[in-house]
Amino acid sequence: MAELTHFDEGGNAHMVDVSGKAVTDRLAIAESAVRMRPETLALVTEGTAKKGDVLGVARLAGIMGAKKTADLIPLCHPLPVTKVTLDLTPDESLPGVRIRASVKTSGQTGVEMEALTAATVAALTVYDMLKAAEKGMEIVSTRLLRKEGGKSGTYEAD
Repeated sequence: MAELTHFDEGGNAHMVDVSGKAVTDRLAIAESAVRMRPETLALVTEGTAKKGDVLGVARLAGIMGAKKTADLIPLCHPLPVTKVTLDLTPDESLPGVRIRASVKTSGQTGVEMEALTAATVAALTVYDMLKAAEKGMEIVSTRLLRKEGGKSGTYEAD
C-alpha cells in the first residue's frame, strides 16, 4: 500500500512540501454523470429548462471549480491552471448527462483534484439547474480517468 503523504509521523494532517519536485507538464482527466428521467433530459436537449442553458452554465461552473480547488480541498496546493476543458454530453442510454473534465498545468504537483472538482461541480450545477423538474437525480460515476506527468508517471483507469 502506498504511503499516505498528507500525514506526518505523528498522524497529523499537513500540506506536502513539493518544493523539491521538478516542474513538469501535468494533465488529469476525470468524469462524472448525472442520471435523470428521460423527460428531465429532454429539458436539456430541447433547451427548455426554466433556468436556461444547463450545459453552458455547468461548463462554466466546472471551469470555476477547477480554479478554486485549493479553496475547497484543505490540503491542495494552489496551482497555476493553464487549461480546463469540460465536455457535457446528453446520453439517452443513461439517461442523463455525461461529464468529462480535463485540466492542465506545468508545476510541481498534479491536477487530479482539479479535474475531479471540475467534473463534480459541473454535475452539481446540472442538478441545481434541473432540480425543480426532478429532485431524485443521481450524481454517479465520479472518478479519475487519466493523469500524466510527475514522478509517478501516467495512470489510466481500467
